[in-house]
Amino acid sequence: MDFTNIWTVTHKELRDALRNRWFLLYTLIFGGLALALSMTAQPDIAFTKLAGYDRTVTSLVNLVLLFVPLMGLMFGATSLASDQETGVLNTLLAQPITRTEILLGKYFGVATALLSSLIMGFGLAGFALALDGGGRVKGYAVMIVFACLLGLAMLSVGFLISTISQKTSTAVGGALFLWLFFVLVGDLGLIGASIVMELPLETTLLIALISPLQEFKMASISTTQASLDALGPAGLYADDTFGGLFLPLLLASLLLWIFVPLGAAQLVFAQRK
Repeated sequence: MDFTNIWTVTHKELRDALRNRWFLLYTLIFGGLALALSMTAQPDIAFTKLAGYDRTVTSLVNLVLLFVPLMGLMFGATSLASDQETGVLNTLLAQPITRTEILLGKYFGVATALLSSLIMGFGLAGFALALDGGGRVKGYAVMIVFACLLGLAMLSVGFLISTISQKTSTAVGGALFLWLFFVLVGDLGLIGASIVMELPLETTLLIALISPLQEFKMASISTTQASLDALGPAGLYADDTFGGLFLPLLLASLLLWIFVPLGAAQLVFAQRK
């Protein structure tokens, strides 16, 4: 594997992503909403300041659950599919470069752009929270790390969609379908199923750990020390059962969501004609 080839493709992808109007639009929307949410409560006394911080963190978590999966899926799904339609992919394949180097280079380039967008948005929100006197820097930093991991996980799934799809429109449709599935079925469906089917807490927790969105939500709420009621019954049960091992468990699950779909995308891309 030639890392020079990977870096060349990475640099090209990063440059193209920064010029993409959709990337700029997503960055502006996410950063603006994060800043607005962090400035909604500027209370004067300590008790209301604590409550305001908890509400702000919960609002930021919900914002991430909506926007970050959409950004990751869309950026990943359109990467290879759009290059195939424009002929850029055929040009790359004609060069002395392997398919693995192409895939990794494109992934690293888009991932760098995505992480830059997220860090910028969280930086604006963190600045507003600092003005409010919020001092839970460690918990906020952990939330940023898990949000970035969630974005990379959805980017890997998007790349898998892109390697399967032959057209950009098909890839975009698949990305939107999975986004709705993760957001609606993975969150609201879990709550509804646990209530209607009266699932035991162990089963509810197992289903929640399958969803990367639920993993991010539970990790962020538990580390920022916001209201633990937002974790839900499964999260509260896991926090009591695993204790200090709960966060490493969520971290390992998100890492699997990054590497497994990316590995599958590499296998599919290697077999494509």
